Amino acid sequence: MNRYDVIVVGGGHAGVEAAYAVHKAGLTCALVTFSSESIGQMSCNPAIGGLGKSHIVREIDAMGGIMPIATDLSGIQYRTLNTRKGDAVQSLRVQCDRDLYKKAVQKTLKKTEIDIFEEEARDLIIKNTSVKGIITNKREILSKKTILTTGTFLNGKMYTGDEVQKGGRIGEGTAIPLSKKLYSLNLPMGRLKTGTPARIKYSSINTSVMEEQPGERPTPWMSLYNQPKKHKKQLSCFITRTNKETHKIIKKNIHLSAMYSGNIEGVGPRYCPSIEDKVLKFKDKNTHQVFIEPEGIKKNLIYPNGISTSLPKEAQKEFIKSIRGLEDSKITEYGYAVEYDFIDPRSLKKTLETKFLSNFYLAGQINGTTGYEEAAGQGLIAGINAARAIKKKDGIVLERDEAYIGVLVDDLTTHGITEPYRMFTSRAEYRLMLSQNNAEQRLLFKAYRLGLIEKDRMQKYNQNEADYISFLNSLKKIKTTKTTNKQNKTIFLNEKRSIYDLLSRTDLDKNKLFKPKPNEKNHYERAVTESKYKGYVEKQKREINKTKKQNTKKIPHKLDFQTIQGLSNEVKEKLNKLKPETIGEASKVEGVTPAAVNLILIQIKKLEMLKQYA
Repeated sequence: MNRYDVIVVGGGHAGVEAAYAVHKAGLTCALVTFSSESIGQMSCNPAIGGLGKSHIVREIDAMGGIMPIATDLSGIQYRTLNTRKGDAVQSLRVQCDRDLYKKAVQKTLKKTEIDIFEEEARDLIIKNTSVKGIITNKREILSKKTILTTGTFLNGKMYTGDEVQKGGRIGEGTAIPLSKKLYSLNLPMGRLKTGTPARIKYSSINTSVMEEQPGERPTPWMSLYNQPKKHKKQLSCFITRTNKETHKIIKKNIHLSAMYSGNIEGVGPRYCPSIEDKVLKFKDKNTHQVFIEPEGIKKNLIYPNGISTSLPKEAQKEFIKSIRGLEDSKITEYGYAVEYDFIDPRSLKKTLETKFLSNFYLAGQINGTTGYEEAAGQGLIAGINAARAIKKKDGIVLERDEAYIGVLVDDLTTHGITEPYRMFTSRAEYRLMLSQNNAEQRLLFKAYRLGLIEKDRMQKYNQNEADYISFLNSLKKIKTTKTTNKQNKTIFLNEKRSIYDLLSRTDLDKNKLFKPKPNEKNHYERAVTESKYKGYVEKQKREINKTKKQNTKKIPHKLDFQTIQGLSNEVKEKLNKLKPETIGEASKVEGVTPAAVNLILIQIKKLEMLKQYA
């Protein structure tokens, strides 16, 4: 009989990060998946990163994960988004070669001792509310911990018009027996849906009439440490747009769409809508962008990002051919919507272990998220915590002021979801402290203590930090009496000021203030950014300390939330039912806003004053 420390079910982005974290902890791991060839598969668009998501990838990088390495081994276009905004919300997006990405993931796993089983997990082995392993279609596999990362395969159904296929992805199966098992346990479950557009032959489209979108120069890297010797061949993406004729065709066929015919009951992602949703919900818009993304260097395919659909094949063909540059397009695979089961993430601890079954962890789309990056971040946390629990060590919980992964897990486990959860920088209230560029500063030492990164990487980082401090000290010694402002006018200072002091002035041209040597360029850019945000970051740190202190404040047992004016009836009812003991517990109740917390604090203060003068 097979016995392992940890079983990971599912070979998607969550599963591979979970398994790799277990391997790094020096424990035995079994990875159970339908097909070893599809491990690391990019099911939807061939890209990693983007707004709010690159922050997660850089955090995975700082904690020794696979995703950033695979990204750089397959990246065919790099572009930083939000460049007109502040450093904290700028995000790197990498177009990837779909096949090379998958190969990079699989190659990394082959170097480990992780055992891969090409089997279907059909049942859980449960004894006294504790999961002891799984039953596949071939055998029993026992384990100390089990991590479920089923993606869209849990009772997955694919819809194209009135055509329905069982599966979580074209060409692959669905996990129906496992879904039935979970339902039989009376778990809080529901249905969600996502979608994908048609795939089109690159050779059949006319990019000359489209807007070209070249990559960034000089080309950056996603990983801050594990960088290949050189980039893959870089390709351009293109932008075209839908038009009135496109929208007319879609409206004419809307009743045939699986999402509007009543066949699908699952809720779709609001921030990544289908083309049907866009046309119906944004009736004032006569056009929508379509991003033409190459699937790979040697692949004669493009991914038309922005027109995911579940319309019938003929309708898809008709509306696609109405788009400029796609008139002669040859479709190789039609778009479809996929509906799948998920489990309410509020039933999870912050370690991602379930509250209803011990030794059982969930990560990825089964928790109601959407996106490769969100899945990978959860997989990493689940794998780390499963391994630490086996070693009888405390679980790791990243805080909201520490990482976007911390924001993700806290949002899921505290508030749950009403639609597929997608990360945005706006979800992080302390985002000024959480730049994609300072992930190592935030997490590397913690990762080193957890045994997730090697000693030489930590030493290299420490040396770089020492060099940076030395560079800052050199800027303090260089003094000047004149400089240049952003209007290219010379400014004479009243006294000699150091370059370091002048960095905090927003009116100066930093490029003319100091000319760094080639090996100092990164240090200078970092110094400029840190000086620019220093005051704001210090303010956020004060707010964090105040919040942490406030969260420990006890709520008197006799406090009746119904008496607090200003709270909604819904919030009053929830608080009286849950009876939180501290402000921190109250603040995590769904619907309790910062304003509501202030009202509760005022009421507590009133009670304290009454007690004082009684």
